[in-house]
Amino acid sequence: MSPDHAPDQSRVGFDELLRSRRLAVGLTQAELAAVAGVGVRTVRDLERARTARPQRTTVDLLVAALGLTGEDRAEFHAAARGRPAEPRPTIPRQLTPALATTAFPAGPPSEAAGDIETLVGPGRSRGVPLPGELIGRDCDVADLVGLLTAGPGAGAGLISLVGLAGVGKTSLALAVAAEVTGRYPGGTGGIVVTEGSTVSDVLTATATVFGVGRVNDLAARLADGPALLLVDAVERAPVAMADALHWLTRTAPSLQVVATGRHPVGLPGERVWPVTPLEVPPADTETDLATVAGYPAARLFLARLRQVRREPVHPGEVGALVGLVRRLGGLPLAIELAAARGRALDLNEIFNRYGDRLLDLAVPPPSREAVAVTLRDAVAASYALLTPAERRGVRRLSVFRNRWSVELAEGMLAEEPVQPDVGQLDIGQPDMGQSDQDGRVDPVPFLDRLMSLGLLGARGAGPYRFRLIDVVRDLATERAAAHGELSAIRRRHAVLFARLAERAAVDLAGPKLVTVVSRLDEVASDLWAALAHSANDDPHTALRLAAALPRWWRFRGRDVAGRRWLRRLLDDPRLADADPSIRAWAQIGVAQLALEHDAGPQELPAVRSALATFIELGETSGELAARTVLSAACLAAGRFDEARAHSEAVLALAGRIGRIREMTLAQHALARHEIRSGDLRAARRRLAAVDRLAARSGEDRLRLLARANLAEVARLESRYARAADLGRRVLAALTAVGDPSHRRQVLGIVGLALAQDGRLAEAADALTELRGQVMPVEMVDRPVHHADHAGPDDDPRCALIEATLAARRGERELAMEWYAVAARSLGNGPEPRDAVEAMVGLVVHAETAVSRAAARDRLAAACHSAGITLLPRERDAVGQG
Repeated sequence: MSPDHAPDQSRVGFDELLRSRRLAVGLTQAELAAVAGVGVRTVRDLERARTARPQRTTVDLLVAALGLTGEDRAEFHAAARGRPAEPRPTIPRQLTPALATTAFPAGPPSEAAGDIETLVGPGRSRGVPLPGELIGRDCDVADLVGLLTAGPGAGAGLISLVGLAGVGKTSLALAVAAEVTGRYPGGTGGIVVTEGSTVSDVLTATATVFGVGRVNDLAARLADGPALLLVDAVERAPVAMADALHWLTRTAPSLQVVATGRHPVGLPGERVWPVTPLEVPPADTETDLATVAGYPAARLFLARLRQVRREPVHPGEVGALVGLVRRLGGLPLAIELAAARGRALDLNEIFNRYGDRLLDLAVPPPSREAVAVTLRDAVAASYALLTPAERRGVRRLSVFRNRWSVELAEGMLAEEPVQPDVGQLDIGQPDMGQSDQDGRVDPVPFLDRLMSLGLLGARGAGPYRFRLIDVVRDLATERAAAHGELSAIRRRHAVLFARLAERAAVDLAGPKLVTVVSRLDEVASDLWAALAHSANDDPHTALRLAAALPRWWRFRGRDVAGRRWLRRLLDDPRLADADPSIRAWAQIGVAQLALEHDAGPQELPAVRSALATFIELGETSGELAARTVLSAACLAAGRFDEARAHSEAVLALAGRIGRIREMTLAQHALARHEIRSGDLRAARRRLAAVDRLAARSGEDRLRLLARANLAEVARLESRYARAADLGRRVLAALTAVGDPSHRRQVLGIVGLALAQDGRLAEAADALTELRGQVMPVEMVDRPVHHADHAGPDDDPRCALIEATLAARRGERELAMEWYAVAARSLGNGPEPRDAVEAMVGLVVHAETAVSRAAARDRLAAACHSAGITLLPRERDAVGQG
């Protein structure tokens, strides 16, 4: 190839040239045919070289549709006639204002060329302005500088900074150039590509910024040392840029190029560097300004806000600041557009006004005649670079609310619709990507394509690490609605997550519980979204999803919300014909959740119905689960003999079929019955069996619960220090695994043991922590000095601790009031022994013989109805020894 000429394209066939020109303007074959007014089959045959020589009229129509002019038009016609195109002169005789490629805009008038010369060191520089303030890109700058200065043969000849419009590619390129220019004796130059640039334009502008008149003189000009060329916005003329940069890097090997664009140039050896949005604060960030400002996205917002308003950010605005930068997805352009509204609005007003319509944020027009460019326009420009199949894939991925995995993407990108049935995921024919030997679509090439365009981010090393840039997701959701696809996409999403939840449910009862709960936490927002959408459009899928989640809901303290969802679905007339097994599991789930907030007796009919269904279906796992839950619900309802009978039935059935976990649960339930009846020695034996069985099955959490009950046994035996010490160790372990329900129970044991041991300050601290877990947040800081302040649903263990503290301080009247509050829980709480213990206190602290006798009669009736046997120390205290 002669250095005097651009890359030779005379050998390119018309089929290849037509395809490259069509892709360059972002049209499909059908779209090009529609614009040109020819048949889509004509376009398809031309690109497949099935037509030897197209008609002149067809060529003219295609030229007009592709917008070809000048040399590009002549080349197109020559290729259509099967003749070599005339060589394109690389360097025109003179530069005219019509040139489509220009140097970077010069800096402010006060920054003379001499200042830039100082910036770049000994080399000559043309067209590279000084970088502005760059926030949050320190790691990118350092890594790119390392690439460019790695030494001869080690660095990349072409580095493409690729990303969404407004992500800060140009600013990053300028900052990198400022860091490395002193190491380029050949100097640093920069050009900006505009629409319609040709190869000649690019090469001429490059020669100009390096101070030579002919491109073939560049090699000699750069012979004394390496040089750096910045090329901005390569996507505006992709074909011309690819040809020009290929020629430059071959002709002048010492020239290194940093290009910015919405997609890679596509040359061999190109190093693609995706420029991702800035890091945003996580959702649970503390809302103090110092912490929030440590995240680059928030720091950029605050910097731009200071340019339009003088007042500092008020503490009441920090929450809105976090919400804004998270919704803006860390995209610098979006952040700057939103911050500009700070001249007229405070941050809460900006968030309320624009939080749900970020794509409407607009760049102010340069003149009255110009049209404002919105963030939607900027995102759509990158979206338009995708093929129709890729756009369809992005629309499907836009349904994810948070980060997702390759496997979830695989399910969403399947060509065949996902049917709402139980079983393995049936992927069907691929929509894009590559298929493996099993016929499943490989989404990795598509995800790699999105990442190379800066539309998709990946963070962390776990499976759930992918996330569409927020504004891309918003635009894709809009487009999905416009194509009428949104409902189908949401149904597919719901089926996908129903299957995920069903697979996870198997391990939510076992040693993998904590790990599986954490995985579900990562996709929590998608689970809730899938449930909300499918409850309206696909209730059978919603029931499958909800029936698989009760253990997760219970473990994460979402028992009230989860129960409401299950009850709503079970009452939905559209689900009268639902799978009986799934319906029965949902009935068990609603009872499990009801037990967490003392409403288990209300769900006894549902659990009995589930038990009958499982027995009829011969589903042993379901029968074991139903009897286990039924035992707990009967205990809460005061049906103690029935509760014990179900636990014994579980122990016998589980023993016959070797289900160790169910045997462990049954022994644990029976130990509670021994405690209720006052047989503490038998309870210890049961709990020892629980510990052995749990160890065999790897159920560390069940071992913790057994030790929690051992702490309660020690307290009832008046070994208060031992009870508090053992309970605290269990508390620490439960905190590590994140089990709020059982942690609350153990905290009550510890607090009461400390109070009975006379360690009043420690007991008061435990009481404060316990109240923080059982009362609304707004009530936590309110001091409770009188029993009248306790609500009807105040936790009985809290009342019992309050009464014990008052008795220890000698406040007899206050102790009586709190014992009365605790005693009222006999018919409401799952632990009737607490109420009986409170009644013992009422007998002991009664002021008159009459009141003492009345309290003793009430105590006897309560013990009889609850099947409770008083402990020896309790009988002595009330005078029944």
